[in-house]
Amino acid sequence: MGALNPIAFKLGPFLVHWYGIIIASGAVLGVLLAINETKRQRVSADDIYDLVFWALPIGLIGARIYYVIFEWQYYSQHLNEIIAIWQGGIAIYGGLIAGGITLIVFCRQRSLSVWQVLDVVTPGIMLGQVIGRWGNFVNQEAFGSAVSRSFLQQLHLPNFIVQQMYIGGAYHQPTFLYESVWNFVGLILLLSLRHKRGLFKRGEIALSYAIWYSFGRFFIEGMRTDSLYLFGQVRVSQLLSLIVFIVMLSIFVYRRKQQKASNYLID
Repeated sequence: MGALNPIAFKLGPFLVHWYGIIIASGAVLGVLLAINETKRQRVSADDIYDLVFWALPIGLIGARIYYVIFEWQYYSQHLNEIIAIWQGGIAIYGGLIAGGITLIVFCRQRSLSVWQVLDVVTPGIMLGQVIGRWGNFVNQEAFGSAVSRSFLQQLHLPNFIVQQMYIGGAYHQPTFLYESVWNFVGLILLLSLRHKRGLFKRGEIALSYAIWYSFGRFFIEGMRTDSLYLFGQVRVSQLLSLIVFIVMLSIFVYRRKQQKASNYLID
């Protein structure tokens, strides 16, 4: 059995890629998860729908721009490929930055609590990441260094994953899977604990996600062979993960020490 066909089906002259279907599925399920939380958090579902209307496309554009910037040596010679997002080539940190800025502006305009809205949408973002990494799997992207087939089999992976990791004449570490599983574990933990009275304060669901994701991404990024680099030496996502981890952990601790921290308790 060879590699999976990245094309799901054709609609006339248009090719529908599995990558797009998987990314879209993750986004839809993530939105539904957020909407399900709105009643408990006393946030309007309409506000979340409106936020998604702006944040999703802007986040996607941001993810592509981020990737193109750090691969400009290539794209400067292939300008027509900049918009070919269906071929892959987006960076989650770019999407999170663009989407985060959009969320802040949106909340300010609607007089909503940024921390509260972040707590509502964060698990949906995690779910989108869990699912979205499988788009990289179909495209044979986001993989690690070469390994033996027996190494992959020792991980008790299904054969279709093992076979898909045969890229360029060698088997590779399924780093896409490591990140998907890492986010899934984090998602289960947050969903299991977020409604326990007195455990999380307002905004700490979002902060916990940022701390969890950046910690895992730092190590997983170090395994990848397709990282974006700064000055040709520093892995961009690894550096950013370290910065995010330190900053978000510091914010978490600082807010906990505030005398008025009890005001942030989730009901």
